Amino acid sequence: MFDPATPSYYIHPAHHAAGGASKAVIDPATMQIVGHIADTTPQEIEQALSAATSAQKQWKKLDAKTRATILHRIANRIETTDMRRCAELMSREMGKPYPEAIGEVANCAGAFRYFAEMARDDGGKVAGTTQTGSFQHARYEPLGISVHIMPFNFPILLMCWTVAASLASGNGCIIKPAPATTLSTLEFMHIFEALPDGLIACLPGGAEVGEALIASPQTHAIAFTGSVAAGKAVAVAAASRMKPAVIEAGGSDPMIISAHAPIDVAAAGCVTAAFHMSGQVCTSAERFFVVDSVHDAFIAAFLRETKRLRIGNGLTKAEIGPLVSEAARIKVTRLVEDAKAKGATVVTGGKIPESQPVGWFYEPTILTGCTPDMAIMREECFGPVAAVMRVADFDAAIEAANDSEFGLGASVFTTSLEEAMEAADRLEAGMVWVNNPLIDNDALPFGGWKNSGIGRELSRLGLDTFRRSKMVIIDHKPVVQGWWYPYPDDWFYDDATGRRHV
Repeated sequence: MFDPATPSYYIHPAHHAAGGASKAVIDPATMQIVGHIADTTPQEIEQALSAATSAQKQWKKLDAKTRATILHRIANRIETTDMRRCAELMSREMGKPYPEAIGEVANCAGAFRYFAEMARDDGGKVAGTTQTGSFQHARYEPLGISVHIMPFNFPILLMCWTVAASLASGNGCIIKPAPATTLSTLEFMHIFEALPDGLIACLPGGAEVGEALIASPQTHAIAFTGSVAAGKAVAVAAASRMKPAVIEAGGSDPMIISAHAPIDVAAAGCVTAAFHMSGQVCTSAERFFVVDSVHDAFIAAFLRETKRLRIGNGLTKAEIGPLVSEAARIKVTRLVEDAKAKGATVVTGGKIPESQPVGWFYEPTILTGCTPDMAIMREECFGPVAAVMRVADFDAAIEAANDSEFGLGASVFTTSLEEAMEAADRLEAGMVWVNNPLIDNDALPFGGWKNSGIGRELSRLGLDTFRRSKMVIIDHKPVVQGWWYPYPDDWFYDDATGRRHV
């Protein structure tokens, strides 16, 4: 059984005492010690890679039905196991409200079921042949060992998205959890009980462990979620070794409130879109573009809904927990103060809550009068701040929303079908939500444009990330082909006559 007090790493089916230096994990709400972790050593990394390589050789030989059956067993275990300990650890080590932590874990089963059946159903393609007597098709094969470098905000769900796809494709998996959510990730590993020994591992550590895993000749694909800077570094490192990578690098998502928005519904939806998990969601709405004719009514409703939120420890009755770290709060404070200095008005929030003097808390904040020159309109805030800019009309809102280096998601509230369709056509983002922000679907691709990333998670595209195609041509009745060597003499160029074969 996993013990948070003892630093460990995991190679299926067991946790092992870690050899690296112990580090305390601090609860961002209480500043108390939750447990201890240690960076995985080079020897431990090699042990995990060797075990996964050996196990994967047998895993890839299994037929698709058998692999699917095992993935369904994993889904069953998620659905039937008491996951409260995992959720509690997640709340304590990174501050997520408990209902969101337990909900995250509960939502993981669907990805394993979806990819189990997708891989079983889609094994390749038969093409129309280029000649008679020939069977011409493409087939999919696993890459080998995939590396999964995870973020702190959804440590279990985002891991399952890519691990399920990779396992379904016939690969082995090495997980490098975020330092801030290592304990809950290690606790979750018992869910993989049905897998062959060695096929999956969880190796704690920082950037050095990730770099070593990417550089290893025993790994073959990379899945990364994190910052733009780290995402670019991972993409470069993977590309230099010709390894495919899916990079989800965050964003600064726009939210448009049109003149046709249902104000009360929009206000309630925007509170969740902006402040869910204290704004520490890659697809959080950060930049708000509100059409002038409804601006004041929307802000009044938005403020009213925001005031209903409770701030506190994630294990209490609170919607707004702490930020994950002191550095995270320093960044949020910097961006809010810059906006204020450049003319923004604080409608609510904008400070550390007096009720929470301990921990990395920050009040849910609404800023109005924001302008494009403010840093908060250019950078990813990753905190509980909604920066609102008044715009003349819907076209101006679309233009302002697209004025960003990011392109992960974008949201709109409107009752106009024309505006909804225009938004879907014109917004420069990998995902567009109309009247229902932040939701996802296992059968639809998740990922961004521009600096928000490359590649896709979920859907058929997410499965393709972890498999490679092979073209196969089989002539079941061997015959000598007319274009084979040697060529007839009259095919050649005749120097004397200047004639060529036609």
